[in-house]
Amino acid sequence: MNVTPNASSLLSPPELRYRRILLKFSGEILAPPDGTRGIDPAQAKAIARRVQDVHALGVQIGIVIGAGNLWRGHIGVEHGMDQATADYMGMLATVMNAMALMDAIEQLGVPTRVMSAIEMRAVAEPYIRRRAIRHLEKGRVVIFGGGTGNPFFTTDTAAALRAMEIGAEILIKGTKVDGVYDADPATHPHARRFKRLTYLDALNRRLQVMDSTALSLCMEHNLPILVLNLWDETALRRALLGEEVGTWVGPGPTEESPAH
Repeated sequence: MNVTPNASSLLSPPELRYRRILLKFSGEILAPPDGTRGIDPAQAKAIARRVQDVHALGVQIGIVIGAGNLWRGHIGVEHGMDQATADYMGMLATVMNAMALMDAIEQLGVPTRVMSAIEMRAVAEPYIRRRAIRHLEKGRVVIFGGGTGNPFFTTDTAAALRAMEIGAEILIKGTKVDGVYDADPATHPHARRFKRLTYLDALNRRLQVMDSTALSLCMEHNLPILVLNLWDETALRRALLGEEVGTWVGPGPTEESPAH
């Protein structure tokens, strides 16, 4: 006799809110916990585990990472360095971070590619939009190094640009706090977190969600931004499964005041 299994007994894939995402990390997320500069392999592995967790859900993942753990261009400029030179140095540093993160992710069995806006074929593929999309479709994580390939633009802007180019459904900014606050929670214990903001809210309040160029790009193309705490081991997964996590920035109505 054939028995039809009860539907509730069958395992089904989780219902994802987003299937292609762009993750934006600051370079400091790879720095040693003691506040010194450099790349800490243990920190890279912690980030890699977050990526592995959501990759297993079937999410297509692009990543842009900054270089603040290795180089900050404004320091060079303050000492008389040409702005373009300082920016190019920062772009090269992002490729170093991308390679470190690639190695950590691949150690967990997730295929990963580094694509650089500045051509350096010995260590990274040149960035080609259609090739990047093909990598994503094949289940590979793609880390975009080299910023936009041009000086005078931040990695925030690079993240917004790459997100739109690959057709990401959301840009997720991973930080060490659980969203956007009306003041720095590290120095203001009574700072309150916003659950939802419009692009104009973020720009007008100068909340430093991302730089103004990146925010304007996202606003022009209706690309939502989610800011969450990457060190919460489940935050990224829960956000992709539809839970309310962090601070959402996008079009539409906004709350009148921060969340308690």
